[in-house]
Amino acid sequence: MKIVMLGFGAVGQGVARVFSTKRDKIKEKYGLDLNLVAVTDTSGAAVCLEGLEPELLLETKAKKGRISEYPEYGVPGVSGLEVMDDVDYDCLIEVTPTNIDDGEPAKTHILKAFNDGKDVVTSNKGPLALCYRELADTAGSNGVEFKFEASVGGAMPILNFAHETLAGCDINSVLGILNGTTNYILSRMAKEGTSYEKILQESQELGIAETNPTQDVEGIDAACKVVILANSIMGMDVSYEDVEVKGISGITPESIALAKKDGYLIKLVGEISEDSLEVSPRLVREGSPFAVDGTLNVATLKTDLADDVTVVGKGAGSVETASAILSDLISIWKSR
Repeated sequence: MKIVMLGFGAVGQGVARVFSTKRDKIKEKYGLDLNLVAVTDTSGAAVCLEGLEPELLLETKAKKGRISEYPEYGVPGVSGLEVMDDVDYDCLIEVTPTNIDDGEPAKTHILKAFNDGKDVVTSNKGPLALCYRELADTAGSNGVEFKFEASVGGAMPILNFAHETLAGCDINSVLGILNGTTNYILSRMAKEGTSYEKILQESQELGIAETNPTQDVEGIDAACKVVILANSIMGMDVSYEDVEVKGISGITPESIALAKKDGYLIKLVGEISEDSLEVSPRLVREGSPFAVDGTLNVATLKTDLADDVTVVGKGAGSVETASAILSDLISIWKSR
């Protein structure tokens, strides 16, 4: 499988690490040869039709800061669209930064790949939250695969689980902790009794929270995932604007202490049902499946045949997210 990857930030570098450690085993087990023929970042691209070396991609990025300085095959100044035009490939991995305003440039990249007859795997929530139906319909009309397990919950298996393992069930609602950063902050506030501001600062120093944490702490990231789940596994046609969103920046140590006194924790929870699309802080009982710590994500799918089914997994981390991308690539390979 010849692969073009657009974006070489944390997730893209996670994909390179996973390719480096798993490529031989994947080839032996599935007959799938993962061949990265082009990788881009904001500096340009590295292009080699015989295949780029994942370890050298990581080394170049770490030492030079620019993928366009990849030895011999670096191409400064070239855009992702130009690479897609010039390079023969089978599948696009789109992992450019999420843009919740208009979904670009990922939306244009993904639509171009579909119209060129290429399969797409992405972790990018922006275009999925803003124009899911357009993307899904374009993929369908071109007869190509569109996979995005990594866009919800990192390593928590939920989209493919719902579509494949629960294929015979109607899913009536989903309730979940869908953002690892906010769960980390709220978990530490509950354990240590310290303020939101102090834990947020420490989370930023540890790299768990972004320098600008707005998308996480104000519930925007979780709301995007609510939209993706609603459209993908419950057949809705909704966008980010349809979700009621309230974040955790107003949560105080006093409110957490009051909840604990009655045996509850405060968590940022997303709900998808016929009656509600919402992200908000909610009380969950201590000892329940939702009483997870750290960056863990959890979701309960209410079904007609299997009753409640709960999945748990790490909701953040470059390698964890890359594991979902790898699963999607294998799924596409097995379907061909």
